[in-house]
Amino acid sequence: MKHRPLKTAALLLFMIASVSTYAQKLKVLDGNIKNLKGIFEYNLEFIYSNLEIPKYDSEEEFLADKVKKREEKEAGLGEKFRKSWFSDREEFYHPKYVESFNKRFGKEEIVLDIAKKDAKYTMQIHSTLIYAGYNVGVVRKNAKIDAVITVHETANPNNVLFSGKYFNVQGSGSMGYDFNSGYRISEAYAKLAKSFAGLIKKKALK
Repeated sequence: MKHRPLKTAALLLFMIASVSTYAQKLKVLDGNIKNLKGIFEYNLEFIYSNLEIPKYDSEEEFLADKVKKREEKEAGLGEKFRKSWFSDREEFYHPKYVESFNKRFGKEEIVLDIAKKDAKYTMQIHSTLIYAGYNVGVVRKNAKIDAVITVHETANPNNVLFSGKYFNVQGSGSMGYDFNSGYRISEAYAKLAKSFAGLIKKKALK
């Protein structure tokens, strides 16, 4: 009996973690997911304009604050952070999204790739919010993103087949050993890809 409080606390932590990980939602903005039926390949593009960072008025204000604090600790650390903030997109976020999306389908189903510029349709990922989360060993918090996914005709972007916004997409990988912010955020993109691929499989492939 003496171990019951510990077990109860562990169960509560697990439930909280589960809720926070999957408490995402999708708001359809335009078109219909069923319009994607019959599409077997997509070009992919990422947009980060007007990006919101929680607790900051702008992305630039966020970067200025982070750079200043790091430079005060050690010269060069601030600019290193600024550089990685942008390079993490191509190094972590984009490939993680592609990998997570494509592995939900068989080789003959659907293929998504940034290099498919000649694909008839483009899947655009417009990140509207990024929260990096944190991991300091004993305490961690998931990274999360909001993003608008729009599928349009590559040659005619005004021809939108589907557009929807995902809110509170959280990533939690490596069993808690995700100390790198770029990796934590990339796990949110993996979750985003998994969710959208699942929606396509459920609504557009049947």
